[in-house]
Amino acid sequence: MRIAVPNKGRLHDPAVELLERAGLHIEGGADRKLYADTVDPDVSVLFARAADIPEYVADGAAALGITGLDQVRESRTDLTDLLDLEFGRCRLVLAAPEDGDIDRVDALADGTVATEFPNVAANYFADKPVSPEIIEVSGATELTPHVEIADAIIDITSTGTTLRMNRLAVVDEVLASSVHLFAAPAVAEDPKVQQVATALESVLAAEGKRYLMMNVSADSLEDVEEAVPGMGGPTVMDIDDGENGESMVAVHVVVNEREVFETITQLKEAGATDILVTEIERLVE
Repeated sequence: MRIAVPNKGRLHDPAVELLERAGLHIEGGADRKLYADTVDPDVSVLFARAADIPEYVADGAAALGITGLDQVRESRTDLTDLLDLEFGRCRLVLAAPEDGDIDRVDALADGTVATEFPNVAANYFADKPVSPEIIEVSGATELTPHVEIADAIIDITSTGTTLRMNRLAVVDEVLASSVHLFAAPAVAEDPKVQQVATALESVLAAEGKRYLMMNVSADSLEDVEEAVPGMGGPTVMDIDDGENGESMVAVHVVVNEREVFETITQLKEAGATDILVTEIERLVE
């Protein structure tokens, strides 16, 4: 089974890192290759342009693809969206010169819009009361209004810095995008496909979480449980009695990273000792 992964650009490194963290180590590294094996003999990686990945998956060259939602919408391929991988977030926006007359969508009634995403643009305007001419360009989209090629643009923005540098103002949001895991519909329910999806999901589920382990006297257990209910409640295990013969238990719990500092204070006040905090690599819920 092949997984199509961006071969370069801002999506390449996060995609490869996610596969590695999920246990799908890429043999021999991921640089300057078209194909690579993984530690799983049944899974290999195909490196391709992010914009081409939807077609590779739709045509069966790969069972799975990691690419942006915007690329799939532009390709108009029929793929199954398995999982939002939560990186590469951006927006496709309609923007126009900040000192111009276009400050709303209906001001484009007889206008022109330049974009690298003509299909996304066409879908967007299909639900609007105007039908401007869509001009496909292959780069430097933000310059087209200033050289009188187009009245407005539809382009990707992450922070808005490029738009501001080119004196463009956002008129409307066209599409919110991030990188997703996609599958060909015919194989979406395949056990191996689901295994990969679960592995990636477990990495995402572990982000921002910490695993706490501690010793607690049985008399203090109720107070500790109240301090950290955790994910479905803490795990409690009997251990040897303490030095003074008191009954002791070990408590394990998963908490949000941002709550660790306050939680440890509450645990100590409740009677917990020997508190250990560790990172979580994967979490299967």
